[in-house]
Amino acid sequence: MGVTAAFVFAAQMLNFPIATGTSGHIIGGVLAAALLGPSAAVIVVTSVLLLQCLVFADGGLLALGANVLNMAVVQPVVGYAVYRALGGGPGGAPARRIAAVAFGSWVATVAAAAACAGELALSGIVRAAPALAAVVGVHAAIGLGEGAIAALVFATILRLRPELAEPSRPGPAGFGASAALGLVVCVALALFVSPFACPWPDGLERAVAHLGVRPSQARVAWPALLPDYTLPGVASWRATPLVAAAGTLVAFALSGVLGICLAPRSRARAPATAPASRA
Repeated sequence: MGVTAAFVFAAQMLNFPIATGTSGHIIGGVLAAALLGPSAAVIVVTSVLLLQCLVFADGGLLALGANVLNMAVVQPVVGYAVYRALGGGPGGAPARRIAAVAFGSWVATVAAAAACAGELALSGIVRAAPALAAVVGVHAAIGLGEGAIAALVFATILRLRPELAEPSRPGPAGFGASAALGLVVCVALALFVSPFACPWPDGLERAVAHLGVRPSQARVAWPALLPDYTLPGVASWRATPLVAAAGTLVAFALSGVLGICLAPRSRARAPATAPASRA
């Protein structure tokens, strides 16, 4: 869970262009669900969203509940259902599982976008049809990137350590070394790739601007430690990778601790001594 959360945090820093002036980033919930199961995936993505909101002011405090519902519940749960329906469960053919992760990620991204559009419509600030067209339309394209990245990562894991993609199994031998290597890769992504992320507004920002949605006038403030991934007195091009790497480590620790606390404990073993059998 810790390594998966670290990857989700680092990967969400890497916006990719989807159209002129618009970018997107992955959510990672379906990939997490395929590796860990849907319950653990909900916790992983929720921990990432909490970290982004409360530490980096990335996502409004009053929008946290909607963000958790859309990205940490709807996205992984819907995507995992599609993944299993297409035969992507443990023991399936690798090619089928990879294709199921890709398609499930696309469907889940569109479903999460539809939930967001529905919430905007229910709030009464925009009509349902334009909201669905704007938000779902752009996220249908973002979902293609989500599916491609999830499939690439899942295929790599299946090739190198296929036992890690079996959520029902206990930690395999050598898991500690794999976790350490995975964490190093995530930190490297944050350090060396995040500076090259596309600076354009993401799909949701572009959609709400097109719909004319104005920021909330609520005045509820929470003093974030490092707002907008900046460091006081440090140029942004230097601060962003450092803060991203630090956030990746914090995501690893937070979700890892939650995993340790929530993991089911094995029952106490029966006494080793037993009555001797009679001839």
